[in-house]
Amino acid sequence: MARHLITSALPYINGIKHLGNLVGSQLPADLYARYLRARGHEVMFICATDEHGTPAELAAARTGEPVAEYCARMHRVQADLADGFGLSFDLYGRSSSDRNHRLTQHFAGRLADNGLIREVTEKQVYSIDDGRFLPDRYIEGTCPNCGYDKARGDQCENCTKQLDPTDLIAPRSAISGSTNLEMRETKHLYLRQSALRDQIAAWIDSKTDWPILTTSIARKWLNDGDGLQDRGITRDLNWGIPVKRGDRDWPGMEGKVFYVWFDAPIEYIAATAEWADAHGRPDADWRRWWRTDEGADDVTYTQFMGKDNVPFHTLSFPATLIGSGEPWKLVDYIKSFNYLTYDGGQFSTSQGRGVFMDQALEILPADYWRWWLLSHAPESGDSEFTWDNFQQSVNKDLADVLGNFVSRVTKFCRSKFGETVPGGGEYGADEERLIADLTARLRAYQDCMARMEIRKSAAELRAIWVLGNEYLQSAAPWSTFKTDPERAAMQVRLGLNLIRLYAVLSAPFLPFAARSMLQAMRTENRAWPGDVAQALQALPEGHDFTVPDVLFAKITDDQRADWEQRFSGIRS
Repeated sequence: MARHLITSALPYINGIKHLGNLVGSQLPADLYARYLRARGHEVMFICATDEHGTPAELAAARTGEPVAEYCARMHRVQADLADGFGLSFDLYGRSSSDRNHRLTQHFAGRLADNGLIREVTEKQVYSIDDGRFLPDRYIEGTCPNCGYDKARGDQCENCTKQLDPTDLIAPRSAISGSTNLEMRETKHLYLRQSALRDQIAAWIDSKTDWPILTTSIARKWLNDGDGLQDRGITRDLNWGIPVKRGDRDWPGMEGKVFYVWFDAPIEYIAATAEWADAHGRPDADWRRWWRTDEGADDVTYTQFMGKDNVPFHTLSFPATLIGSGEPWKLVDYIKSFNYLTYDGGQFSTSQGRGVFMDQALEILPADYWRWWLLSHAPESGDSEFTWDNFQQSVNKDLADVLGNFVSRVTKFCRSKFGETVPGGGEYGADEERLIADLTARLRAYQDCMARMEIRKSAAELRAIWVLGNEYLQSAAPWSTFKTDPERAAMQVRLGLNLIRLYAVLSAPFLPFAARSMLQAMRTENRAWPGDVAQALQALPEGHDFTVPDVLFAKITDDQRADWEQRFSGIRS
């Protein structure tokens, strides 16, 4: 049994996330965590809401709530939606936690002690009309790199280029829209990433198994222009982690907070500590996941994220950990994703374009969405969500293949043998061939899952379902029963055992349907198959079962048309 630490990028607190956010980090991370648990490994799966910085302040201002109350409310909303989608976090924390305050201040103190933080007096954008400095997302304008006219002051969401507010063309206040801006002096702390460039470059070069998307983005930031730049880690904001040097005040930094992209990744560690707190565990229980001098040297750490988060996780967060001089666990593998687009355009939280998590669960159960999103995950390039493709995938894969198999086997058995597993004779050549084919497909499925090839894993799982349907169609127990009831009984016994096997193999993708299938088979046996032939004997003769409700209803043309129209406009 191996130990696996899994984190997915922290979703911003500013509103409900769309399906593109979900498939870009949390959902594939959950798939992998569920798979590893099913194989018997020890897993710590961590995520949290990212609650600091301008997104939180701006969102709270729009609702008229104090920012702390807004964040507490939206954390509950996001946690409930995560649960609705079956995301199996060991802990879904908050970057505003006391643990993260203390850890962030600890890292800042260590970096300062090691000479890796410098104080910089600089000019920043000040809004005369708003009466305040405008850091990061308080400023919008045109990206100097790609020309996108809604770029933010920290990063362009269109081309992912990391920016400073002063880089923007035709900047304006995100609060009031005012262009009455001027430059004023303010003092901030900078992390001397440039001093760690060689160490970070060597570390990235050692990751020969990382996706090209991940390493290409990291190397671009390392090598383009003047190379890895020092990065400001403080901001003139009211909401955030107060700037301290460990547990000491930092002269000259009064009233300032740490930059959200400095404290947010540290929440991965803090949330693991929160997990220990929530379960009454000692600190040693979370430190064994994160400190290589306390047991984390045998942990495999995997991060999941969209490509816009890659620079921070390949450069800035490692710079914090390495620069601390302490034995913190660095990530072993970063699984990054391209973008999921929506019907010819982009999903956008700020513009309300696309299907959002709450809306998705209002119209269909989570497994419908889980299957489509994972089987179309944007791995090698961007993927596009269209309602026509969604309808076809649900109807063909879930209803016609998996759901139809379960329905046909259970209903036929009930009509001819009752609601118990029949006996029948021994397997013949057709059954042995099926077992051999299933064994080969299972091996391919496991190989794809181990490599985190999400779309290929879905294709292999579907192929496993298809084998059962092809066998059922060829064996035709409804015809065999007329001349050889004992052989028909054996075929049905095999089919019922396939349902249990399908539930186990499908659970990482379809946890709710898998649970329904196991409940219908009246078994808690979730053992991952080491040997397919043995797995197909799990439900013995005489074992009771029930006929389940329809696992997956088909999406009608009228439903598709209604949803296309409903989600075509801007969300209020």
